[in-house]
Amino acid sequence: MIYVALFLALILLRLVLARQPRLRDQTYPIILAALFLFVAFRLEVGCDWNGYYRHFLMQLDLDLADALAQREPLWWALVQGVGAVGLGYPWLNVAAAVIFFAGVHMLARQQVDRLGFLILLYPVLILNMPMSGIRQAAAIGIMCVGFALFRNGHTIRFALATLVATGFHSSAGVFLLLAPLAGQGRIRARLLAALLLAVPGAFLLATGDSAQLALSRYVDTGVDAHGALYRAALLALSGGLFLIALRPAWRVRIPGDHRMMVLASLMMLATLPLIALSSVIADRIGYFLVPLQAMMLARIPFLGLGATGAILAIAPYVVLLVMLVVWTVYSAHFHYCYLPYDTWLFGLPEIYQLPTGGGA
Repeated sequence: MIYVALFLALILLRLVLARQPRLRDQTYPIILAALFLFVAFRLEVGCDWNGYYRHFLMQLDLDLADALAQREPLWWALVQGVGAVGLGYPWLNVAAAVIFFAGVHMLARQQVDRLGFLILLYPVLILNMPMSGIRQAAAIGIMCVGFALFRNGHTIRFALATLVATGFHSSAGVFLLLAPLAGQGRIRARLLAALLLAVPGAFLLATGDSAQLALSRYVDTGVDAHGALYRAALLALSGGLFLIALRPAWRVRIPGDHRMMVLASLMMLATLPLIALSSVIADRIGYFLVPLQAMMLARIPFLGLGATGAILAIAPYVVLLVMLVVWTVYSAHFHYCYLPYDTWLFGLPEIYQLPTGGGA
């Protein structure tokens, strides 16, 4: 199967380049471009293909003012923009993929192992988001920019990036609560500021229109996210691993990332009990944490943990490979949504082409 074969090839490539950091960095942009083409130019692949096609067709009859009046205005403005310039629906997937991979690249540039970081994103994040949930994929791409800004201590820029991401997918708003913790100031003062903002911030998030809509849709309604428990469990295991085994070495070797990784680990642990409230809400928040999880796991080989570190460095690739194999073999959901893989890279089908002058 193409999805498993691709991941196996990526893992083998990472193993071959394990001791060649320069060649690894030179290979990274090639793999990034290849994954972009694989994702952006898919044809009728992904569980949300038809849903976003409906979004596109609806917006063709509206204008930019209507788009900006929607709950997530930047998403609808993007949909409007693609149709307004006369491009067919598949170009919306390309636009979302551009935003996603651009954000991923900005975060990857800060990594010791860019290639490993990218490979670890493939089985969970890339297959589920820019290959299906493109609205949240765009938001995740922007949050990757936000995480890079957080790491560099840019509090206001991080908050602005989070607000932009919220314009694509409202669930990104939860990360606004982290804004006071960005920067290089005294941690106690920032924690106090975060706590002071957390109560009214959490109240506003919980009582806002988007939150109320999410609660009405996903809490006690029987609506579940397929595989959410496994993804949340993997996040929780990663968060626990960092706090128990990786944190001391991380603080010494990568102090600039330490604060962000501690916060990320705590959020990863929180996704598992959140499943009890709603698997959909937990899953949506969890996807935003996958880039931080990949950062964490990709850096294990560089923490100087000896033989234990060597085992821990290999384990994420093995676990993700097993999860992917099980998903692709046993999930009817996967078979319905992702098979067969097809691409329009060499020609857009006429059914998805707008008539000349359409989309105005």
